Amino acid sequence: QVQVVESGGGLVQAGGSLRLSCAASGSIFSINAMNWDRQAPGKQRELVAASTGGGSTIYADSVKGRFTISRDNAKNTVYLQMNSLKPEDTAVYYCNVQSRRTLVAAYYDYWGQGTQVTVSS
Repeated sequence: QVQVVESGGGLVQAGGSLRLSCAASGSIFSINAMNWDRQAPGKQRELVAASTGGGSTIYADSVKGRFTISRDNAKNTVYLQMNSLKPEDTAVYYCNVQSRRTLVAAYYDYWGQGTQVTVSS
């Protein structure tokens, strides 16, 4: 099994910054994509930022220029640096890791429990 644990959420004023961390552990041979999703109250979960296995990054339009995703492959960890936060960024942020157990195994998706980010106006 694979465990995914997020940290770094909290309460911040509009215009402030937060850095989320996500560490994956367990039966991991290799990791492909590492992503951050979020879900605000009453809204569907949405992709915020993605870091592909090939090294590319993808961002939702709403966070481009403000959020930066990065990863440390040696530590199976992904980060989300969030700057210029807005009240509409308030949500539970979830980390998604695509990993496989062996060289020939398929990749599976794993999610953490989420970390709350609240931005006050």
